Amino acid sequence: MRPLPLWLLSLLLCGLGAAASSPDSSSQLSAPQNPKLHLYNDEQTLTWEPSPSSDDTRPVVYQVEYSYIDGSWYRLLRPNCTDITETKCDLTGGGRLKIFPHSFKVFLRVRAKRENLTSEWVRLEPFQHYENVTVGPPKNISVTPGKGSLIIHFSPPFDVFHGATFQYLVHYWEKSGTRQVEGPFKSNSIVLGNLKPFRVYCLQTEAQLILKNKNIQPHGLLSNVSCHETTADASTRLQQVTLIPLGIFTLLLVLTGACFILFLKYQSRVKYWFQAPPNIPEQIKEYLKDPDQFILEALDKDSSPKEDSWDSVSIISSPEKERDDVLHTP
Repeated sequence: MRPLPLWLLSLLLCGLGAAASSPDSSSQLSAPQNPKLHLYNDEQTLTWEPSPSSDDTRPVVYQVEYSYIDGSWYRLLRPNCTDITETKCDLTGGGRLKIFPHSFKVFLRVRAKRENLTSEWVRLEPFQHYENVTVGPPKNISVTPGKGSLIIHFSPPFDVFHGATFQYLVHYWEKSGTRQVEGPFKSNSIVLGNLKPFRVYCLQTEAQLILKNKNIQPHGLLSNVSCHETTADASTRLQQVTLIPLGIFTLLLVLTGACFILFLKYQSRVKYWFQAPPNIPEQIKEYLKDPDQFILEALDKDSSPKEDSWDSVSIISSPEKERDDVLHTP
């Protein structure tokens, strides 16, 4: 084998050196960091942290691709996910047709790009919406107080398809009482019965996602606390109509008996308290009206002559005189 000419060897060495000094385009840009997928009800949002800053002032954009089980990658041709400067990609579709069917397993990856330079792809763990979603509380909750009950109406947290459904739990408690749980219920109209009338009950509702041929998903989020007062049924109202007058009559009877016993015990004092005040004689009243008039004259003037006057007094005989006459008779 003939040795290579010197000029050819030098050319090859220069080419290798140039290739070594020119890094691959995929490693010229730093990759995005900490990608996260947010799944809440119908929402699907991919977020990440930007690539580390460099001296290059040219703008950096990001690209998102997805794949199913077959392993082929497809670019998300959406305005908010293709060559974007934001570090967020909204994957939520509108209407009944979603970008990713909720029952499919989806793979995602994201990379940074600056003109003709790109970073390495950063891949996320595969997800299936129904398997990984956080279920929020039921929506449009309304509560109507009933006769010893609460009637609850609501709508599901989001629409489900492909063999998925919801079941519901109601957490309730009397104010300052112990929390209780009723359910699960399949309907979104629930009657919470056997409650005490005229009592205030607080409640929260919860939705659980059930997948076909699979276990129930973890508990969903609870709704806000709302408190409501129950009403009375017909029998309770009848009892109130009967018991209230009876209670008033009994109370009056007890008070009357107590007053009678006190009267007997303190009879003398009661008579003293209720006796009529002393009256001033009429003569004194006249004198007080005219102090210049002599009191004795006023008294004589008002006295009746029939009571203290006699025409004459005569003594016919006395027992002593008759006795003396008998003794001196010869």
